[in-house]
Amino acid sequence: MAEASRWHRGGTPKPNLHYSKEVEIRTTLQELALYFIFLINLCILTFGMVNPHMYYLNKVMSSLFLDTSAPGDERTNFKSIRSITDFWKFMEGPLLEGLYWDAWYTNKTLYDLKNSSRIYYENILLGVPRVRQLKVRNNTCKVYSSLQSLMDECYDRYTSKNEDLADFGLQVETEWKYAPPDSTSPWHWGFVGVYRNGGFIFTLSKSKSETKNKFIDLQLNSWITRGTRVIFIDFSLYNANVNLFCIIRLVAEFPATGGIITSWQFYSVKLLRYVSYYDYIIASCEITFCIFLIVFTTQEGQKIREFKSAYFKSVWNWLELLLLVLCFLTVSFNIYCNVQIFLLLGDLLKNTDQYSDFYFLAYWHTYYNNIIAVTIFFAWIKIFKFISFNKTMSQLSSTLSRCIKDIVGFAIMFFIIFFAYAQLGFLVFGSQVDDFSTFQNAIFAQFRIVLGDFNFAGIQQANRILGPIYFITFIFFVFFVLLNMFLAIINDTYSEVKADYSIGRRPDFELGKMIKKSYYNALEKLKLKKPEEDEDKKKKGGDLVERARREGFDENEIESAKQMKKWKDRLEKKYYSAEIQDDYQPVTQQEFRDGTTTKYKMILSECLTKTQ
Repeated sequence: MAEASRWHRGGTPKPNLHYSKEVEIRTTLQELALYFIFLINLCILTFGMVNPHMYYLNKVMSSLFLDTSAPGDERTNFKSIRSITDFWKFMEGPLLEGLYWDAWYTNKTLYDLKNSSRIYYENILLGVPRVRQLKVRNNTCKVYSSLQSLMDECYDRYTSKNEDLADFGLQVETEWKYAPPDSTSPWHWGFVGVYRNGGFIFTLSKSKSETKNKFIDLQLNSWITRGTRVIFIDFSLYNANVNLFCIIRLVAEFPATGGIITSWQFYSVKLLRYVSYYDYIIASCEITFCIFLIVFTTQEGQKIREFKSAYFKSVWNWLELLLLVLCFLTVSFNIYCNVQIFLLLGDLLKNTDQYSDFYFLAYWHTYYNNIIAVTIFFAWIKIFKFISFNKTMSQLSSTLSRCIKDIVGFAIMFFIIFFAYAQLGFLVFGSQVDDFSTFQNAIFAQFRIVLGDFNFAGIQQANRILGPIYFITFIFFVFFVLLNMFLAIINDTYSEVKADYSIGRRPDFELGKMIKKSYYNALEKLKLKKPEEDEDKKKKGGDLVERARREGFDENEIESAKQMKKWKDRLEKKYYSAEIQDDYQPVTQQEFRDGTTTKYKMILSECLTKTQ
């Protein structure tokens, strides 16, 4: 039967009198060393995907297209758009000036206008920008009969069923004719709706004057109508200095309530993966990652066949399986992104007079970054599997494992009260306070209140009576009562663990001690260190006795504890039986004083009888 460390044995190891502690040490250390190599490789791989220039590229582009004001109106930029008039001011001002950089600051022409624009002189505009809108049909909602004399038109919120597919306006150019959506393009999740691809589309010209005339023509012929629900402005840039693509999407949503809500997306991604020598180092890390994945999958498959259902009784084994699933998803996303880049990138760069849809590539590349971020998070969490390095970490693990039942019971009570307050806040303040505008926002707002970040003035202004009552009672019950109960559970359990450790009731399997002991044995065999006498053990025993006396134990109790410790050490020295560990339960100081340790003596006697 293959050897394995105790963490893979489904919780409790099988009784085996011939089990060697040295084999267990060696197996555990091998697992730990192998996993640290895997973790270092994964860190190099993930950090190699992130470039500090990504942030600065996003920042400079957002400053140019979001914060730049319209000429003659310093209050109008993309973030402050609230009406159709403001929208056209942005299109003819900041957007037009930001897209077309055809001259140096000395008015010297930099390049032929047939070439693409170079934003900030460093970022080349790939293809031409695209503008598209989605509309809804008239009479997609009903007007109350008593009000039909005042209003006979009704445009509902956007859904795929309510979308207007009919041509409108001049019906001569593409911007007036409906274009069906592409089945492979991702949908966009906005503030007030989820929008699919397609719609009424037009692309800008490479000439700044032609584009400006186009905007004027669309404004005069009412391209934006009452049925308009969203307008997308898409374009892509490439900076050869840092080998980054920047895919930009500016979104203006027209909710059914009127007005305009703006949002934006800036994706700086590295689509050309293998260019420099450092990129090839990352490629070697990717190959190493795949090798580790095959090895770990084989190991877990062997352990499942060996331990069968007992394998799934350990939380660490479930974490191992989750990590393997995430690793396979990471590899799948990586292969898919590389294949799509290989197939689409060449065609997108060839058509310089058309819109280059890099949004599809950026969308999946972002998902790949997200999945690998989650993977490395759980990879670091798995380090707690080897938590017995020292006394402090072992105490933390013991505290959490002992109080988990109490925490679950407390969590049920906490969330009952928490969700009750969340629904109260949503119903009372939802129509006037942004933090409570949705039920989800109300939940997050209450977590912020617990952390001290709240808007009491807005709550009080929304309701002068229920506002203060809600705030005061929430602070009292959640902050002063429930949170302190939670801390009391942790503190009480930690005190019990400390009491057990103070009388020598600590885990037998401490990896830190085993590593230290193996290191000293190696030095002694190499004759680099003299063998130590048992003085250290005697010194530790004396310190333990003094600590027990300070804790308030009398001499009889101390002698009984010392005798039990001798029996346990003698038994474990002769036999390393798992039955002792199964029946070895922690005791508190009160149980020790009340004489309940007699049960422990009986257990030891039974084990001695079995082993004889």
